[in-house]
Amino acid sequence: MRHQSKRAIAARHQSVCFVPRAVVLSLMGALAVGHAQAQENNDRVFQLGKVVVQSNLDREAPLGESAVSQKEMQAFDLRDVGAAVSVQPGVTVSAGGARNEQMVYVRGFDSRQVPLFLDGIPQYVPYDGYVDFTRFTTMDLSEIRVAKGAASLLYGPNIMGGAINLVTRKPVKEFEGEFRAGYATGDQRYSALNVGTNQGSWYLQAGLSWSGERTFPLGRGFEDQKARPTDTGGMRSNASQMDKKASFKLGITPNATDEYVIGYVNQKGQKDNPVYTGVNDAKLGQRYWRWPYWDKESLYFLSSTQIGESNTIKTRVYEDKYKNGLDMYSDGQYATLTGPTSEYTDRTRGAALEWVNTSLDNHELHFALHYKEDQHRDPKSSGTEHYKDVTTSLAFEDRIALGELWQLRVGASHERRKAKEAHNFETGDTDATNGLLELGYDWSQAMQVYGSVAYKTRFPTIKDRYSSRMGYAQPNPDLKPEHAIHYELGLRGQPWEGAQLESALFLSQVRDMIQSTVIQAPGCDKYRPVGFCDQATNVGKARQMGLELSLQQEFSAHWSAGLAYTYLNRRNQSDPDVKLVDTPNHRLFAHLSWKPAAQWEVMGSVETESGRYYSYANNKGDQIYEKTPGFALLGLKGIWRPNSDITLEAGVRNLGDKLYQYKEGYPMPGRVWFVGGSYRF
Repeated sequence: MRHQSKRAIAARHQSVCFVPRAVVLSLMGALAVGHAQAQENNDRVFQLGKVVVQSNLDREAPLGESAVSQKEMQAFDLRDVGAAVSVQPGVTVSAGGARNEQMVYVRGFDSRQVPLFLDGIPQYVPYDGYVDFTRFTTMDLSEIRVAKGAASLLYGPNIMGGAINLVTRKPVKEFEGEFRAGYATGDQRYSALNVGTNQGSWYLQAGLSWSGERTFPLGRGFEDQKARPTDTGGMRSNASQMDKKASFKLGITPNATDEYVIGYVNQKGQKDNPVYTGVNDAKLGQRYWRWPYWDKESLYFLSSTQIGESNTIKTRVYEDKYKNGLDMYSDGQYATLTGPTSEYTDRTRGAALEWVNTSLDNHELHFALHYKEDQHRDPKSSGTEHYKDVTTSLAFEDRIALGELWQLRVGASHERRKAKEAHNFETGDTDATNGLLELGYDWSQAMQVYGSVAYKTRFPTIKDRYSSRMGYAQPNPDLKPEHAIHYELGLRGQPWEGAQLESALFLSQVRDMIQSTVIQAPGCDKYRPVGFCDQATNVGKARQMGLELSLQQEFSAHWSAGLAYTYLNRRNQSDPDVKLVDTPNHRLFAHLSWKPAAQWEVMGSVETESGRYYSYANNKGDQIYEKTPGFALLGLKGIWRPNSDITLEAGVRNLGDKLYQYKEGYPMPGRVWFVGGSYRF
């Protein structure tokens, strides 16, 4: 009814004109081809892997949730998840550091507060809530969905700042596949094979990928500033990494409404940790580290069953296993270990049950129950330490059509985390309640405005509460959950011909925010200076506010461009002298595409951001805050498509060989030349 009335309204505004029949038929044919191609691409997205799907009451995708498509990932050569989501407004990455991990921040919230999902299943490591986003490759994905402050409560617990969901592929043809491979400076190589079949009543999707590098070139003017330099050449030392991934998904579709899927993913990784090269190494000294393995295994079952005309039951059942080992060496020769391999073994088991009901006119009700059991095993010389948390959540959301132009979404959830095992610490439990309200208005046929308010929480992780961080920190088992209130105003749509616009103003008030601080305390024998420790604490109040802007423009059949800009202002309101680190105030990603002929395309890009705060302790134990320099990186790529199935490309990243860093003392790659290609069949 709603869509029919909108078409009637649009018809009343149409002007009467005469168009020759041949032109009409030509346009109809072009539109039909375009629609068919778009539909085929959309069909390859595994819809059951989405947590929030397009509602029958909505004419657009969910508000406040955006996607990075497979086409974008291939066009911009985005082979890991961190790089892929960084082209979205509101998202920044941080790479390198003391553990050589790639981190993602969404409006200033880190990956503990914006957890990672695969087909709706949590992927974060139970021990610390983090993931190294470099270990998650994109070559078997159909899209990546990024939800922010008002992210659906159907995702489950701990989505205080949003959620990132990796959606896998679903085949559409009887047999289809793709092979990709490439090479870059630093002996960087990758290859991937994806194949699939859809037989109507069942389908199978499988993928294999491998990527690795020995090193990477350092930017112009690099100098190792340590008293005893370890990086004295043009290539980064101790910087190799390797990732292998195998995945498959078997689906049964007995009818048009029901689907039952079993999936399996096996990831095996290895990485080195490049040594700090700055001047502020008094705090930690040098870390000569290597991870001989960083492995993850996932087995899951998803289903959707329609019962009658107005009820659907969805399930998710999963088990994830994590293993990683850390070797610590005495010096940069990497010949002598300081001790046995530090090994962690984590396991997650969980399930989610969702009931969707549409029996009430203009309502789409969702009720969800989540159960998640996290286990961490930490072998020590004195015996293995055992930790186990159980987290449950009960959530509901109602999507309501308020007439023809207004949409409302309301939701609430209650969560509980119970510490079942905590080594030598007392066990206990804590609760949290969440809620959201979102209102959308169809300003015109092409534009939509919205506003939302959401209250979200995050439970502290096992590491937050109990870790001594190898002698550098003092545990804090009494940490409280973090809380955030999000306010957002936004608009999206097509403001003029060829354009796609998304923009938002946001404000987040954070309470009981957890951050590592320096305290004066005994017991941290490795911390320098002596007599001080790091400790995770609820530092109190913080404010995070800003602006996001995304604009994509098709100028003609030959020219297109786009940009994603973020302004972010974070402030520690409890103690303004304690800075909130690792995020820039300004970030811009922009691109320009020129197609001089049907088979050729030239793409240019620029990525620029202002500096970001980092901290360290001086010889007196004072916490010092400084900023890394801002930077601008230029990229250029040429593409040749001899036919619709073959793509060959060559290009350069960081064309100006800029020396830059996300974390002080950990330089990022300089100029990198690359070639690659793909074949679809």
